[in-house]
Amino acid sequence: MTAYRESGRTVVLIPAAFSPAEERRWVAQMVAKLQTREERRRRSLGSDEDLVARARALSSAHFDGTAQPASVRWVDNQQRRWGSCTPADRSIRLSSRLRAMPEYVVDYVLVHELAHLLEPGHDARFWALVARYPKAERARGFLEGVEQAAAAGSSGSPAGDLVD
Repeated sequence: MTAYRESGRTVVLIPAAFSPAEERRWVAQMVAKLQTREERRRRSLGSDEDLVARARALSSAHFDGTAQPASVRWVDNQQRRWGSCTPADRSIRLSSRLRAMPEYVVDYVLVHELAHLLEPGHDARFWALVARYPKAERARGFLEGVEQAAAAGSSGSPAGDLVD
């Protein structure tokens, strides 16, 4: 049994053999668990200070602490990018659209932007740094799926870049 959000809807998967009473009870439980999980995630990634702490933890875990941002913040003006980095002032910005994404996806975008503090371009060295994050490929696939869904919903026009 599981529950998740998809295209603005809540999806709950339960065994077909459940009686109507069991179905109501389990759906209510799974929705409550989903809401609790989402609220916990919102709290853990809620403020800009929380993002800074998360970025530092990811830098320690994947870059031996060498990628240290001066600032990390949520922004509402990035509709074509998931994140951006300005290596000159060591600032990282994440699109507020990421708030609805799973935590591993937010972490991937943070790792991607942290890697730019060490390697500004998108060359082989950069991608080797990003690949240190074990869920990088999975997160890229998730974001590509989001992009495809958005493009399909807007008459096939590209929804934007993954990051940068």
